[in-house]
Amino acid sequence: METARAKSIFFVLLLSLLSLHVFSVSFSPIDNYLIDCGSTVDATVDNRLFVSDSSCADSSYLLLASSSWSVQLSDRIYDSARFFDRPSRYVFKIRDQGTHMVRLHFHQFNSSKDDFDDAHFHVLVNNYVILSNFSGGHQMSSPVVKEYLIWVNTEKLVLTFLPTKKSKFAFVNAIEVISAPKDLILDTAQFVNGDKVENFDRLTKQALEVIYRVNVGGAKVTPFNDTLWRTWVPDDQFFRSIDVSRRVYFGGRIKYQDGGASREVGPDNMYGTARVIASANASIPNVNMTWDFPVIDGYKYLIRLHFCDIASISLGLLYFNVYVNENLAYKDLDLSFVTGYALASPFYSDFVVDGDHSGVLSVSVGPSNQSMEYAIDGILNGVEIMKMNKSMGILDGELCEGVILKSWPRINTSLLFAFFAAVCVLLSLSVFVTQKKRNEIMNSVAWSKLPMDVPEVNSNHGNQQISGKL
Repeated sequence: METARAKSIFFVLLLSLLSLHVFSVSFSPIDNYLIDCGSTVDATVDNRLFVSDSSCADSSYLLLASSSWSVQLSDRIYDSARFFDRPSRYVFKIRDQGTHMVRLHFHQFNSSKDDFDDAHFHVLVNNYVILSNFSGGHQMSSPVVKEYLIWVNTEKLVLTFLPTKKSKFAFVNAIEVISAPKDLILDTAQFVNGDKVENFDRLTKQALEVIYRVNVGGAKVTPFNDTLWRTWVPDDQFFRSIDVSRRVYFGGRIKYQDGGASREVGPDNMYGTARVIASANASIPNVNMTWDFPVIDGYKYLIRLHFCDIASISLGLLYFNVYVNENLAYKDLDLSFVTGYALASPFYSDFVVDGDHSGVLSVSVGPSNQSMEYAIDGILNGVEIMKMNKSMGILDGELCEGVILKSWPRINTSLLFAFFAAVCVLLSLSVFVTQKKRNEIMNSVAWSKLPMDVPEVNSNHGNQQISGKL
């Protein structure tokens, strides 16, 4: 009995030490701004402190708003918001130049003062249009988080909110600006264009919007369980169900390796689940697992596929093909080889594709010519899909930054011209009135008679006195 108790205590201590080790090596961003907008008090979410923007206690960021107001119902980030009825900016000081994660939190709540259906606005980050004519109406019944990866090579990141012409206001509930790990976005991906696969370079300089982040075969992964505080949703709504596939779960340790996928690239909970195709007998299934994702035409998309062999009983048994939009993107993928011959070791691959007129982006994995009988013939653990900016820095809509800034009906050039014209008219009238009075006085002095009783000898002296007073 004592032995069992001692073993239990040892196991608890071991888990505690492992937890402390994971915590000690967790990612600590140099730039880490968590802003609770419109609140008068700070709020804690997933063990992270969101600082109130009302106090502006942190001198490394500024709220520049010519007119704004706030509403707060409680100390939670989604029960408070900052509202703007004209262009307003948050300015963040950047110490670590490179890719930054920008997350904007939106959620409507009951307010007697503001109707969220009246909110239509644009959002800019530096020179990028990340939201165009965004609406905060009734469809936002649950919190909406918009996430972006923005390359920043300046000392400031400027986040601008602009109500549209017909809108009464813009708003935001919370803001995150976080410097990303250097290995999160690599500079080169594979561009899949029909039957051609070629290098796509300078990927890090692109602005990206995270459209989908999916945990294949598993449950939802919350920010609390992700070192970069991301959310991974289950894949059920995207997966085309097939009879030969099944879910697999792994309770062991994910073996992250130097030079491979890190814990910041993908969390344990994502790599620890998967869907697989397996041979049930001597025949290899002639079928692929496929996931369909609705997308917007006219953009390029970065597709990141995550793999981790948590299902094979031995090395060198798993070979499969990867398809993007039904085009072969990776032939005979051998996870044993690309991971340095280690099971449960994560690997990811980046592909770039054009969104087509179908409005659907598909991802498939399935057996290859090298697949083996009685083995796993295909696996996928996670999917991320990110929209890439068009030319002129457009990530949403059709308007570039310059057009949006000029469209705002504020005190623009025409109004300033009218103001200065009015000032000039007033000054002209003032000069005219002053000159008229001066002339009247001069005329009055020139024609006035001298008193009859003034001696003639003093008449010249009197004129000198009168002239001196003028």
